[in-house]
Parts: sequence; structure tokens; C-alpha cells
Amino acid sequence: MTPGARRALAAASRLFYERGIHAVGVDLIAAEAGVTKKTLYDRFGSKEQIVVEYLADRDERWRAYLSERLAAAGPGAADRVRAVFEASREWMDANSPKGCGMVNAHAEISDPAHPAYAVITGQKQWMLRLFTDLAPDRAGALMLLHEGAMVAHGLHVLPDPLGHARDLAAELLGAPDS
Repeated sequence: MTPGARRALAAASRLFYERGIHAVGVDLIAAEAGVTKKTLYDRFGSKEQIVVEYLADRDERWRAYLSERLAAAGPGAADRVRAVFEASREWMDANSPKGCGMVNAHAEISDPAHPAYAVITGQKQWMLRLFTDLAPDRAGALMLLHEGAMVAHGLHVLPDPLGHARDLAAELLGAPDS
């Protein structure tokens, strides 16, 4: 990726998350990145493709972040589930004050024909598979706890929703709170 394309993707990522995908046009992305609209279209082809790359990059960074946390977690299912909730809590505090980027994107892109839709739903399906691998009998409940806590985090309606969900997940798995 060229330096201009990297700047454009970084600008688009920040703007899409802060303002919303539909509220941000290619003119603003180009201006913020210090590139021309032609450069954007030459590199990405369309605004939709910029959205796809923004979400795919965010998902890739999240998976790498979570993978590191899981690698450092204890071997037991409860330890690993706790690590998922702790990683989510840290990630949200550092990267997502307005809530989950995928949930926010889905609020704007719910058409399965949109090229970004598969990235959004793919990330959530990956999380469900992760919970299924960690605790097959409780995967659905863990997924609901996790996603609900992430939404509550973005809405700022509860104090420490991911910490609370982590403790409920431990209870659900019959493990003592940490």
C-alpha cells in the first residue's frame, strides 16, 4: 500500500468510527489524508471498498490483539473466557469509546449485498466460533454477554459493563470471579 493510501485508510478509519460511515464522504477523506479523490479511487475503487478495508483492518487488529491475550491466559476454559472479556475491556477503553466498530457499522450497513456486510457478520461469527471452542455448552450465552456488554460500553449506561459481563461469564462457567 502506498503512503498516500495508508494515510487515506487511516483518515477514513478515524472518520468512519467518529462520525459514521454514511456521514463521511470521499471529499473529506481525501482532504484529511492530504490526497486527491483520484488517488482514493485509483487505490480503492469506491467508497464501499474503503469501508471494507477499514472494517477488515479493524477486525485484523482485534484478532491479533485478542490472540496475544489468549496466548498469555491460563489453559482452562474459564481463564481463556475471562481473557476474552478482559481483552475486550482493554480494547474498548483504548480504541472504541463509542462502542464496537462492527456493531456501529451494522447499524448503517444491514444490506447483505453491501460488500462490507460480510466483514461485519464474519467478525461476529468468528467470535461465536471462539466462544464455541472455549465453552461449547455456553457459547451462545457467552456471546450474548459479550456483545451486550460491548453495546452497553458504547452507550455508557452501566459502569464497567465488560468487567461485569466477565464476572457473569465466570459464574456461568462455574468458575470463581477473578
